Amino acid sequence: MSRLKGSKALELRLEAIPAEVLKHLKPALLKGAGEIADNMRALVPVDEGDLQASIAVTGPGETTPAYAVGGGSTIAAPNQALVTVGNPEVRTGHMVEFGTVKSEAQPFMRPGFRIAKPRVMRRIARAVGQAIKKAGVANG
Repeated sequence: MSRLKGSKALELRLEAIPAEVLKHLKPALLKGAGEIADNMRALVPVDEGDLQASIAVTGPGETTPAYAVGGGSTIAAPNQALVTVGNPEVRTGHMVEFGTVKSEAQPFMRPGFRIAKPRVMRRIARAVGQAIKKAGVANG
């Protein structure tokens, strides 16, 4: 089976794209997660400010805080940034978000995400597109 002329060069260019994309994607992921966390902090009901202060961002390759789901054993993938709510002293985020039998829901996590999602997705798509173009130029 013969290769088409130039297919080896194309193959090399395509193999370089994932690493290049991840390198350029990290800042967009962190900025997006930070924007979502900021929205959540702005929307969370503030009693003493403990819940608001407990909102944290975990970047690609980092481990979530010990109090998060998975007990600090979750490592964000290279193409992932995570936002967690709560700490050892503040474990009420889900009750505030969804409510309880005795208290009304006061959503702040989901609305914080929904408000930021279109902008974050555009930023990520732009970062991916730029990385692919740069990988194509660098290897082409």
